Formats: sequence, structure tokens, C-alpha cells
Amino acid sequence: MREIVTFDAYATLINFELGPTTLKVLEDRLDLDNLDVDEFLDDFRVMRFQAVLEAYRPYHEVLHSSLRNAMRLHGLEYRESDGDALVEAVPTFGPHPEVPDALRALKTKYEIAIISNTDDNLIARNVENIGVEFDYVITAQQAGAYKPDRQTFEYAFKTMGVEPSQVIHVAQGWEYDHIPTRDLGLKRRVWINRYGRKGSADYQPYDELRDLSGLPKLLGC
Repeated sequence: MREIVTFDAYATLINFELGPTTLKVLEDRLDLDNLDVDEFLDDFRVMRFQAVLEAYRPYHEVLHSSLRNAMRLHGLEYRESDGDALVEAVPTFGPHPEVPDALRALKTKYEIAIISNTDDNLIARNVENIGVEFDYVITAQQAGAYKPDRQTFEYAFKTMGVEPSQVIHVAQGWEYDHIPTRDLGLKRRVWINRYGRKGSADYQPYDELRDLSGLPKLLGC
């Protein structure tokens, strides 16, 4: 029976430096003495999540609107060029150091795929930066929906021609991946806990790894 290892892309495979990039884009206007940077970036993260729960629109629009709302909340002037610069930065992000070798090892036994909340044109270069060929790269643009919407995962299973029981899903994030996949009947789920967070017994069963370096051994490669 075919088995496919699917991955969330940003933060799981790709070093998604959105916070530092956002600060760099805005550095000429940030009053760091009066701005709580951590709170601002957290608000930006929350607003991105709220945006993907709404009717589908391209991810570059999600980034624009979320950044605009977060900046307004903190009294910062938003310019369209801010959103443009952030969108243009996303494709430049490369993989976490251990990712390419781990993926190559997995490919000796499994098909591998990406399921990502992004646009096709944004992730194409990120995949090139990883330097490993995926069997499938499935995006929210293709599915017409964002994770955590069940539609995104169902579209992915249909596209790959597999049942959920043939899928091992690997992801860093809870709200986009591990919470919605708990009841999908997947073969296995693996949490990449890059940030040393506390797990949750309510969303077991899942395996936990610090990064991808231990994934091939975990999955028998």
C-alpha cells in the first residue's frame, strides 16, 4: 500500500522568518521605544490566522490585509509598499539546515508532499531552495481553502489519490495542522516542536521531534 509523508511548509520545512522580515520592512518607521515588538508580531500572527478563516482569497492578499490591520492596531501608518515588500520576501526563505538531508532519506521509502497555506507562485521558489523534489506540492490556491479548513486536506488526499490512513502528516503548527487533523483518520502525525512548546494530551496520538533530523529513523528509513 502506498504511504505518503506530507508536510506543512512554512516553519516546518522552511525557515519562515516573517517576524524579522516584517521588522526590517518597517524599520524606518518603527519607534522601538514605544512599540511592544513581541505584541505587534503576535497580533500580526493572530490576524493572519483570522484572515484564513474567512472566504478564500490569495495568500498575498492575506499578508497585505493582516499587516495593515496589525499596523493600524499599533498606531503605525500602513503603505501598500509594506505589504508588497513582505510578499516579495516570502519566496526567498530557505529550509532549516537539517531538512534537505532528512527529505532525501525519506524518499528512499516514501512519497513526499507539501500541503501549504500559500500561493503557487510564492512557494515555487521555496521548494527550489530546499533542493529536493516533491511528489506533490499542494497549495491553498489549488484547494480554494486554507488549513485548518477540512476542505484543504480532503483536496490533498484526492489529488494524491490516497485515503487518510495512508498519510503521515508532519507539521510544526497546532492551529493549522495538528488540531484539524486529529479526527481525519491519518496513519500517523508528527509534531516538529522547534520552539520547545508544551504539547497537549487532548490531541494525542502524535510523535514529537525537535526538528526533522530524527524523522527518517522514526519512520523506518
